[in-house]
Amino acid sequence: MVAPESSSLRLPLHHRLRRRLRRLSPHALRLLRANSLLPQGSLLSSLLFSSLIPNAISRHSHPFLSPKLDSDTRPAAPFSSGVFHSPEEAFRLDYDRMEEEFKVFVYPDGDPETYFHTPRKLTGKYASEGYFFKNIRESRFFTDDPRRAHLFFLPISCHKMRGRGLTNERMMDEVEKYVERLKFKYPYWNRTLGTDHFFVTCHDIGVKATKGVPHLVKNSVRVVCPSSYDDDDYIPHKDVALPQVQLPFFHPPGRNNIKNRDTLAFWAGRSDSRLKNELIAMWDNDTELDIQNSRIDLRETGQVVYMEKLYKSKFCLCPHGPVGSSRIADSIHYGCVPVIMSNYYDLPFNDVLDWRKFSVILKETDVYHLKDILRNIPEKHFMTLNQNLMKIQKHFKWNTPPVRLDAFHMVMYELWRRRHVIRY
Repeated sequence: MVAPESSSLRLPLHHRLRRRLRRLSPHALRLLRANSLLPQGSLLSSLLFSSLIPNAISRHSHPFLSPKLDSDTRPAAPFSSGVFHSPEEAFRLDYDRMEEEFKVFVYPDGDPETYFHTPRKLTGKYASEGYFFKNIRESRFFTDDPRRAHLFFLPISCHKMRGRGLTNERMMDEVEKYVERLKFKYPYWNRTLGTDHFFVTCHDIGVKATKGVPHLVKNSVRVVCPSSYDDDDYIPHKDVALPQVQLPFFHPPGRNNIKNRDTLAFWAGRSDSRLKNELIAMWDNDTELDIQNSRIDLRETGQVVYMEKLYKSKFCLCPHGPVGSSRIADSIHYGCVPVIMSNYYDLPFNDVLDWRKFSVILKETDVYHLKDILRNIPEKHFMTLNQNLMKIQKHFKWNTPPVRLDAFHMVMYELWRRRHVIRY
């Protein structure tokens, strides 16, 4: 476990917050409050509206409250939100607070040699689940004192169950028995009916395995890879979209090599949904869109061919399908602007990152006009999308031990935002 830095070497938290808040503009301060990043009664909230920042938000100093200006004379916002929904200063303040305060209790019950605590593996398309199981114990967020915990982690791995050949019914039974044991042994589940608990699964079978415990699905936070709104059990703003990343990447991240990207758009896969069938029917033989109706054989030369196509394409198509896919993360890693084609999909870190700043988001019916839409995107706008894509690559990277602002920390930040629960 990585221990936090010694408090003797750093200023107290409230002193550092004072310094940071003094440097923020009125615009950033107002958006901090407006975006609910400062809960009522919190330390940041108290500092923000104290005499430490006199007249920080006033009718004369804030552009939102000033008399209406013509578009030609309206002053530019002091801070750009960049790839974030809120100003980056607002995100950084709340993120720093998370690193200082956030604690997660991991239930110690369960044999690591069976289905608990340890990852099945850190490779393949379910690697994100494995990395989270490993990272949580390597991080400063881990605590073995439940009295300090904001949230409680259920370390049962449905991926390991699947690897041992358990049927769906057996998996549901194992999950149900595990939760019942925790409810009987500890008081924490019963005091909130599981609302301050969470579990992590990237395997779609893992989602089905939890359906035998209604409160686990309806109350607890589900950190899952298949995060589609048309999944009846997925609850946006309660549950968290876990980025599905197929590891390892055999080549370095793509950069701003726009001149080498001479293919308008690329997609390779199998036709397992109506949308993909339409994509293939419309564009299979197009000269500008590289559409391949097959799975690339990664066991031979397919991995090299696949990566080369990602490197050489401006846009990478990510059509929604019935099974979770790492295609979005592949696109981000190789610097190919993702084109999200889905009516109902909760994108990873959507609460924090503004996906329209580094991807193209389309409705499923846009498949019929796909080439026109992509061709009509101005080159300058594409360059901006590509540059922003470089900025967010680190947020989709898994490390061991975890690194600040990587995929693990972004998932933890999403959980941090969900820590306020009603205790019955």
